[in-house]
Amino acid sequence: MSNTVWELDFYSRPVLDEDGKKLWEVLICESPNDMARSPDSLFRYAQYCSSKTVNSLWLREAIEKAIAEAESSPKKIRFFRRQMNNMIVKACEDVGITPVPSRRTYALNQWIEKRMQDVYPQEEGFDLKTANTTSVQYPALNPIPLPDAVRGDQGDKWLFVSLPASDFEEMKEWDIAFEESFALSLLDIAPNTIIPGLIIYSPRANPLAAWMSGLEMGFLRFDAELRPQLRLETSLSDSWTLVNLTSKETVKQAQDFEIAKQTANGAHFLAVQSSPESESFAGFWLLKE
Repeated sequence: MSNTVWELDFYSRPVLDEDGKKLWEVLICESPNDMARSPDSLFRYAQYCSSKTVNSLWLREAIEKAIAEAESSPKKIRFFRRQMNNMIVKACEDVGITPVPSRRTYALNQWIEKRMQDVYPQEEGFDLKTANTTSVQYPALNPIPLPDAVRGDQGDKWLFVSLPASDFEEMKEWDIAFEESFALSLLDIAPNTIIPGLIIYSPRANPLAAWMSGLEMGFLRFDAELRPQLRLETSLSDSWTLVNLTSKETVKQAQDFEIAKQTANGAHFLAVQSSPESESFAGFWLLKE
């Protein structure tokens, strides 16, 4: 089994069959985890399904067909659609692949949006009334404090920073213990686009980065509803209090971070280092909201 990660969606589409029932479809694509690869070179598999045969057996057979076509099996399959959890989990486990509920389905979301614009409207049974967004956002739970074991207490410091998109082309050469990235070309942004980020300096940098590597990383989000803070969103709806913002200056920095994130089509990053003088990263994650 390779280190490849796949992203999967299995749901109804705005296309009706001859009986007036919605067609279902499985979409499977490769996660763009390699900066050097073009998104157009990533593996993709699509197959329609009658509403009469929507079950985990059909989905398992579709995954097996995709594996045969790709000539390799992924180490895990990410999916974002919570209402299909049981069916997707069973189909993946029956094939022997780990299913992962995730908001890190960047390539899949882009592909679905493109098919909504370019593919389904060309189908004979396209029904505009049933066409709605397929990118589901689930409400986050109340934020959870970071575990005591990875907190540096008063020793932690943090800093908002930014890098041009072109700098990430050299990410493979950086000294990073725990990391995950994706090809920024997926977002169709210019090389000089500024990518905002947050660096955490902690005396417990390695335990913190190791713990974060076990999470299904989603994105960073500024939240000012209860008290100003920067949250780390993971899995489908988990939310962690990463930084409490205690001054007008830091709140303004967080607001500027959000503006820069929108300008970069949602791209941003989170880094963990032991100190500002360190030339290596304990952790580095390229993220997208």
